[in-house]
Amino acid sequence: MDSTETAHDENDYDSEYDEEFDIYVAKVEHFFNIMSIIVYCLAFVLGVLGNGVVIWVTGFKMKKTVNTVWFLNLAVADFLFTAFLPFSVAYLAMDFHWPFGKFMCKLNSTVSFLNMFASVYILVVISVDRYVSVVWPVWAQNHRNVRKASFVSLAVWLLALILSTPYFIFRDTATSDDNITSCFNNFALSDDSETPSVQQLGDLRHHIMIITRILLGFVIPFTVIVSCYAVIIHRLRRNRTLASQSNRSFKIIAAIIITFFLCWAPYHIFSVIELVRFTTTNSSETLHSVAAVGMPIATSLAFLNSCLNPLLYVFMSQNFKNKICKSLFKVLETAFQEEGAHSRTSMDGSYSKERSSLATQV
Repeated sequence: MDSTETAHDENDYDSEYDEEFDIYVAKVEHFFNIMSIIVYCLAFVLGVLGNGVVIWVTGFKMKKTVNTVWFLNLAVADFLFTAFLPFSVAYLAMDFHWPFGKFMCKLNSTVSFLNMFASVYILVVISVDRYVSVVWPVWAQNHRNVRKASFVSLAVWLLALILSTPYFIFRDTATSDDNITSCFNNFALSDDSETPSVQQLGDLRHHIMIITRILLGFVIPFTVIVSCYAVIIHRLRRNRTLASQSNRSFKIIAAIIITFFLCWAPYHIFSVIELVRFTTTNSSETLHSVAAVGMPIATSLAFLNSCLNPLLYVFMSQNFKNKICKSLFKVLETAFQEEGAHSRTSMDGSYSKERSSLATQV
């Protein structure tokens, strides 16, 4: 057998191996897409119900404090995000066909990143607030109030909106020949994306977006959070009385921050892999496969974070748990009260008022 036949056989073997590998990756991607649908549905149900209860309790049932303002805004961000999850579920279930139009394509993506930026910067504000309360307790007692906390929350929302606006601008839809509409990032902002200069501009914007998201949405905020809590832990170790007073709220906040980190860290890690894949001219097929399989898992984990915070409040805050139980008891008591009993109560009340009125006249 000559060298030409040997090379031909090797090429056949490589092509067969590549084909089998592509089929395997496609099956894995399909499996994780199904898993993503399940996770999205779970996050939607738990997130809307759980965050709805948190908004109800912190907004209407609990006394307004600085902490309730922080938790209320965190719940609003998570509720807003989970309320839009059915669009993502439909997109995956319809095999990446987007039937909701260009505006909803842009809005759905924007809400996702609005939630990410708003949540992480609310956690930054909470950490700085705890830092100020521990390091400068007298100043915090004189200046820390609900009104200022509301203004700070508004500033966080404005910042999150500014950082998520590019995702509204660059999101676009396109319909293929077989009538499948895709919702995707069009960083070139042009239909003629094959032009080298337009393609290069699109790639540059894409890289800037990824780097901005990693730095401003994860690295810098968590550097501030970790720095604040390093100082707080150091101070609490020196002051046992202060430690006992701050123990419960500290645990709740620490649990929320750790949960956010664990849920969002994989997403940003795969964003780095995506950046490396795009910036490397000869990126390997393995790197592409890792990104293709890992990104849906990381995204599902990040989305799941929005329904975990209410569970943390319930399991770790006795005050919050008591408020929920009392509020739900009152609602159920009113809902299941018999109409006749309600009428009799009203009549008895009216009869008593009439008797007291007559007695007064006499």
